[in-house]
Amino acid sequence: MLPAGAQLLKTSGRPAIRAEESSATVPAMASGSEQREQAVALLDHPPAEGFLSQGAAEAYTTDGSLDLDGNPALKQRTGGWRACRTLLAIEFCYNLSINGITCNLITYLTVFLGMGNVAAARSVSTWQATSSVIPLAGAILADSYWGRYRTRVISFSTFAVGMILTALSAYLPLLVKNGISNVVSVQEFILFLGLYIIAVGVGGLRPCLMSFGADQFDDGDPLERRAKGPFFNWYVFTMYCGSTIASTGIVWVQDHYGWALGPTILAAVLAGGLSCLVATSHKYRFQPTRGSPLTGVCQVVVAAVRNFNVQLPSDSSLLYELPEDNPVMKGFERIEHTTDLQFFDKAAIVAPSNKEVEEADLPALRGPWRLCAVTQVEELKILVRMLPLLATIVFFYAVAAQVPSTFVEQGMAMDTTVGSARIPSASMSTFNVLTIVVLIPLYDRVFVPVARRLTGRENGISGLQRIGAGLAMPVLSMGAAAFLETARLRAAKASPRAPNGTSVLWQVPQYALEGVGQVLTTVGQFSFFYSQAPPAMKTVCTALGLLSIAAGEYLSSLLLTAVQWATATGGAPGWIPDDLNEGHLDRFFWMMAGLGCLNLMAFVSCAMRYKSRKAKCQRCGSNFVDNR
Repeated sequence: MLPAGAQLLKTSGRPAIRAEESSATVPAMASGSEQREQAVALLDHPPAEGFLSQGAAEAYTTDGSLDLDGNPALKQRTGGWRACRTLLAIEFCYNLSINGITCNLITYLTVFLGMGNVAAARSVSTWQATSSVIPLAGAILADSYWGRYRTRVISFSTFAVGMILTALSAYLPLLVKNGISNVVSVQEFILFLGLYIIAVGVGGLRPCLMSFGADQFDDGDPLERRAKGPFFNWYVFTMYCGSTIASTGIVWVQDHYGWALGPTILAAVLAGGLSCLVATSHKYRFQPTRGSPLTGVCQVVVAAVRNFNVQLPSDSSLLYELPEDNPVMKGFERIEHTTDLQFFDKAAIVAPSNKEVEEADLPALRGPWRLCAVTQVEELKILVRMLPLLATIVFFYAVAAQVPSTFVEQGMAMDTTVGSARIPSASMSTFNVLTIVVLIPLYDRVFVPVARRLTGRENGISGLQRIGAGLAMPVLSMGAAAFLETARLRAAKASPRAPNGTSVLWQVPQYALEGVGQVLTTVGQFSFFYSQAPPAMKTVCTALGLLSIAAGEYLSSLLLTAVQWATATGGAPGWIPDDLNEGHLDRFFWMMAGLGCLNLMAFVSCAMRYKSRKAKCQRCGSNFVDNR
């Protein structure tokens, strides 16, 4: 007899459910109702005899994931670290490529294409902002229609095409030496065409890379659930390794052998990553799509508004919910009712007009814009609860934006000579990256096992505790930078002939503290929001987390603009003038430290009120609460 949730589909009569992707060739997607019918057929019918005899001795996943052929996934053949090692290599290819094209782009625009500094900076900022917004659309496509694997394949291919066009723009003068008079204009057109095609590819890759990797672990298996925590650590570790090699090796190649060689190498790297993704597709587990999550959210809101004047029942069990034996709920998580955000509960009130439907237990006949199940209502509640936490994390990335900006400006006003060598102030960010690269393995291999023995938690500490500890780091980092700037200003005034006498190495603590914050907050954020997100919104919530990074950069720009406007009045140099010896950058750092304290208190308040989602898997019948 098969273990719970391991019933397979007969090949006779009823249609078999397909995995979300069965090959590199993209088939037409089934509608939401067809997918539900296929899911019911999969769970209701026994397996074919040949397949049963081959896999009866193996355990099957309990989370409804499928293999490449559309059968329930076998644990010993799919998913886990056997799949994630390949996915991390693909993640490395992605980060190497996107950072390799970004690091030296402004140099290419100004030096080779002759653009002005302002025009080049504006062009790069607009492109990066577009690359930060499109992932939300890519996440909706992945969760609603294409699935994460197919979205990855299409986006990887798009990314590679954009990179080839970018390389072609640099080779164009060599290809048409005498054919085009305004070759620079054509170069710009091809370059930006390639860049915005890259932005489209990035839009599908960024939200799917991590969520698809996390899909390879079965939450119903305690061992696999424990293994999922380290995956997020090594994901960020791989991300920074790719970024470091891009900012050093690729930039060095471009500086010594021509800018065009950089995107050429990166296009080859992308082609290799895409080939690896497709070639190892038999190792992966695939989650079937469940329709548009945004449609479900809108249905709850509309149904709640329609029942605005209806009184909520005192007994929550009277709210509408599909019964446990309903075939539509098989393989899906039932989320238990919670007592907060009661307005949305009105969407599940069985009004007199819905009585007949509820008594007949025919969910296919009910109007989804008039009556929603409790599980659907709770999915919206989860999203609403996460938004305040997400808002507090935005400030962390506003502080992180100081690393390539005000930290570098502070370093430029210091003594960059170390022994007989000169260290560019921008290179001090290496200490930030080194801190991350060193601490992630130590956190995963040393801290987590020790903390697990002390707390009994699978990941040592909860996700919210990890994020909160990380949010304290910007306060310490800004405080260290403020103390250093105060000392630097005092030394500069005491020695007017050598105003830049303070060694740049004194910046190491503030860079290292910011790196500690990245290890705690960035990894903790990805892990927490993935674990708390409803099954139909995993990729969307991942995209929202990525948008918080862009929002933090915009917030940093807004704060700098506001400080300049408020302090540089009446002929005063302001806090951040061109000559920092005439300003008070330390006051800006103190202001950021103070705002960081307020932000940390806001996060603690939200975290104390946060309710983790309670779910019940209908395939295995087990209840579980996702740890905070």
